[in-house]
Amino acid sequence: MKIVVDTSAIISVIANEEHKEKLIELTYNADLFAPSSLHWEIGNAFSAMLKRKRISLEEAKSAINYYKNIPIRFFDINLESALELSKQYSIYAYDSYFLICAIQSNSPLLTLDMGLIKIAKNIGIKTIEVKK
Repeated sequence: MKIVVDTSAIISVIANEEHKEKLIELTYNADLFAPSSLHWEIGNAFSAMLKRKRISLEEAKSAINYYKNIPIRFFDINLESALELSKQYSIYAYDSYFLICAIQSNSPLLTLDMGLIKIAKNIGIKTIEVKK
């Protein structure tokens, strides 16, 4: 099974957050996909955690090393289509990249972002939701 994973799902796993075990279970033996922008979003998320003193530099580096071992196939997405979605739904381009990736790869989207789930469902993208 192919699954598009977004930043919220990956951060939850590599930062040892609440939904880690369920996310690993949901993606076991799946082919994971993401837009190429995921790398920068991961870096940005950890820089924000560092800035807020939520984690140490060593913890961030350890999480990044863990991330590097997750087998994800990266997609270049259609920027024009992403911008159209951004405008239509008043979302950041980074969010629309995951939606476009799901469309282009014909895959469901796994995210912890309820707003993104709502938009995905609205445009006909299957979603995989994490339930407690």
